[in-house]
Amino acid sequence: MNCNQIRELLPDLAAGMHASTPEPTIEIEKHIASCAACAAHLRDLQKTMALLDEWQAPEPSPYFDTRFEARLREEMARPAAGWLSWLRRPAWAMSAAGVVLAGALVVGIGSKSYIFQTEAISTNPPSLGLPVEPGTAVGDLQALERNDDLYADFDMLDELQVQDDVTANP
Repeated sequence: MNCNQIRELLPDLAAGMHASTPEPTIEIEKHIASCAACAAHLRDLQKTMALLDEWQAPEPSPYFDTRFEARLREEMARPAAGWLSWLRRPAWAMSAAGVVLAGALVVGIGSKSYIFQTEAISTNPPSLGLPVEPGTAVGDLQALERNDDLYADFDMLDELQVQDDVTANP
């Protein structure tokens, strides 16, 4: 067994609850004997359990029941709130929701946001027939595409230049 499996079983061991079969208990004891970290964890849990066994809940005040019953009688005798009291909190909530909704509509309709104006977002790529300014990335790519044959000839000229340099300088 590894340390993680043992640590899951340590609270039960510290509380005095052992497994029903002796085989897992023997493996746990062997691991605890060989692993200092798990043994320390078990000792700490046993100390905590011992302290919890010694702890006693404080007794309530002798006048607790008397004061509780008096407060209960006061609350029962208090007159019921008017018919507007139940409306007060839901009315505040509804008015706050109305203000938020109205604000969202004013901001959404009054501004040029893309949330309410779907026609402003274009999903179609630009067509190649549109004029493109030279010097831009798109313009340069279109120029390279139109002049592909010309640039291929330049590559051949570069190869010829290299061959001439090699034959000239033996």
